[in-house]
Amino acid sequence: MGDVKVEGPQRLRRARFALAAVFCVHGSVTGSFATRIPWIQDHADISAGQLGLALAFPAVGASLAMPLAGAVSHRLGARTALRLTLALWTLALTLPSLAPNLLGLCAALFVYGATSGMSDVVMNALGVELENRLDRSIMSGLHGMWSAGALVGSAGGTLAAHLDTDARVHHALAAAVLTVLGLLACQFVLDQHSAPDEEPPPRFALPPKSAVVIGAIGFCAVFAEGASLDWSAVYLRDVLDTSPGLAAASTTAFALTMAAARLAGDRVVDRFGPVRTVRTGGVLATLGGLLVVSAPHPAVALTGFGFLGLGVAVVVPLAFAAAGRSGPRPSQAIAGVATITYTSGLIAPSAIGAVADATSLVVSFGLVTALAMGLVLGAGVLRSAGRTSTGPASADPAAPADRTIAERSP
Repeated sequence: MGDVKVEGPQRLRRARFALAAVFCVHGSVTGSFATRIPWIQDHADISAGQLGLALAFPAVGASLAMPLAGAVSHRLGARTALRLTLALWTLALTLPSLAPNLLGLCAALFVYGATSGMSDVVMNALGVELENRLDRSIMSGLHGMWSAGALVGSAGGTLAAHLDTDARVHHALAAAVLTVLGLLACQFVLDQHSAPDEEPPPRFALPPKSAVVIGAIGFCAVFAEGASLDWSAVYLRDVLDTSPGLAAASTTAFALTMAAARLAGDRVVDRFGPVRTVRTGGVLATLGGLLVVSAPHPAVALTGFGFLGLGVAVVVPLAFAAAGRSGPRPSQAIAGVATITYTSGLIAPSAIGAVADATSLVVSFGLVTALAMGLVLGAGVLRSAGRTSTGPASADPAAPADRTIAERSP
């Protein structure tokens, strides 16, 4: 494996930019796919109910594949694993638009989700390690770059749809460009190799208890995020009787608020720490939920959705960071948290709809408000895993000999 070496500031800075580009590429795939779902539905000739069934398969594929990411990284090294899984994910963008029917679409989306989940775990594990070496928060900014990438992908997809471009052509071109960009970025990320005597992780393992506790915080945040993204426009239209344009603007505003908060979140986390940041975010999100359910006017509801976005924006990045420092196998813990958050994102839209059918959308967002309050009550679990500084300013050159990974420059 070679000797472990302490990376210099320039190398770490370059690795941070490279990993930010990886997150941006990953998000761009999601944005590119989401905007062409109507075309894919028409091409596969399926109903809305069948589409809803098919759209559950990315989460199923991701949940089953995520626990495998640790074994892949152990066998190949983190950089090679990232190259492989990211390339598979960008290329998987082409599959849904090729599906001729419901069965084909379910299979395509299963693969799409599996490759997304594995690359997600690998890049977040690298983010946690880089954050430790830099000895300052970067996870919020990395996830902000993911959100920015999703916005870029969405913009490209919107343009392609406006020009009535065949989604098979659009996604083939997007996949080619994103694959090349992703592979180029991967050349400069830090690598991690297991020590020769390190026991390989199990190929499939349940998440550790620490990840389950931390994942509960992520569950609350992702539930609020998914509910707001999918139902904010419907809420403004049906509850407050707004125009379709203003209703749609609420979704865009929420996404932009999330992206901006994540990009700025690292400075806040470095100053106040993850517990106080999440607790304050929970207060903001709870206030936002209260504004939404009591809104007499669309402007109040829009403000409420904005507060919800600000409040939950940095929770998932901080949950991944805490999971990565909660035990000896960061990838396994991150996979556990990611599985829980993916599950939350899967059930949130349908749960909101089910509660709305039984009662009203106002009651549905009362549930969102209650979960947002859970962030205030549960933020303390993020205190259990403090950052371990391994950066050049604080690392003991002899200390890395006891670590289980080795870094190699490109």
